[in-house]
Amino acid sequence: MKTFEINGSLRTDLGKKATKALRKEGLVPCVLYNGDDNVHFTVSAQDLHHLLYTDQVYIVALTIDGKVYEAVIKELQFHPVSDEVLHIDFLPVSEDKPIQINIPVKLVGSSEGVKAGGKLQLQMRYLKVKGIKANLPEKLEVDVTALGLGKSIQVGELTFENLELLSAKNAVVVTVKLTRAARGAAAASAEK
Repeated sequence: MKTFEINGSLRTDLGKKATKALRKEGLVPCVLYNGDDNVHFTVSAQDLHHLLYTDQVYIVALTIDGKVYEAVIKELQFHPVSDEVLHIDFLPVSEDKPIQINIPVKLVGSSEGVKAGGKLQLQMRYLKVKGIKANLPEKLEVDVTALGLGKSIQVGELTFENLELLSAKNAVVVTVKLTRAARGAAAASAEK
């Protein structure tokens, strides 16, 4: 899994007034939940742009006043109108302790249903998984080669080595919808 580096600085004032002042300066207040020793810090909003607005998932290397932490984003808060980032919560990552993270889905193969005139629709762009950092892939590949017209693949049908899927087992990941053209072709062939 890729790593994204961010530099931050510790903050001591934790109230609403101090937080508003930080946001006006273009800084985003953040918290690293490290057990009993939570770390409150700020990072530049510009530094976060390539981390947040992408389809990639990263392990974040936080450098806070010279001390380096590895973490993943637990939660993001956005302003409801302007969509600017208000707050970020991070969780530390260790080599031996499993973490929960959303990993993007990548479809591979050419579906039989699409060849017959159907439309392939990805219903879940990310799957929530649990695993050790060393076993986390950049993308979860789902083979759609055998997927026919009107068929779908659910989370319960998927397995990935050394990963536990936490998404609902009956949730549909990908489906091949029947289009009007495909229905018309099926009706025409049935009449012959």
